[in-house]
Amino acid sequence: MLSERLAALGLELPPAQTPLASYVMARRSGDLLYLSGHVCRADGAVVEGIVGDDVDIESAQRMARGVAVDLLASAAAALGSVDRVGGVVRVTGFVRSAPGFAGQPAVINGASDLFVELFGERGRHARSAVGVGELPLGAALEIEAIFEVSG
Repeated sequence: MLSERLAALGLELPPAQTPLASYVMARRSGDLLYLSGHVCRADGAVVEGIVGDDVDIESAQRMARGVAVDLLASAAAALGSVDRVGGVVRVTGFVRSAPGFAGQPAVINGASDLFVELFGERGRHARSAVGVGELPLGAALEIEAIFEVSG
């Protein structure tokens, strides 16, 4: 069970994020759960910064891992249990990047690697990692995902 794997890694799901505007955090269609973009947070506050400038790549990877946990929290809220998440189909990561920074794939690996740790082969997914100049609320990164629903 996914809840047991999270606990074994010492991870606890936070409260699900709330929308910043006129949209929902999760929308199910058939066996797929589409998750809106989740910005990086620490202690409930948005983590601001520019990766490759005032945020180093290792810190950004840890942020991406944290966003992956937030995505799972939103999935749990939408499905009633995190154990209903059967796998990861697609991840799209947006990294607020300094000019010349080209390490977006390495940053989003923070999320991708956690999904593989948790789901094994069902955690391997299609992915895009994109560098951007700005993100909502000055966030350093934002990640959206599509999960497979089981049960």
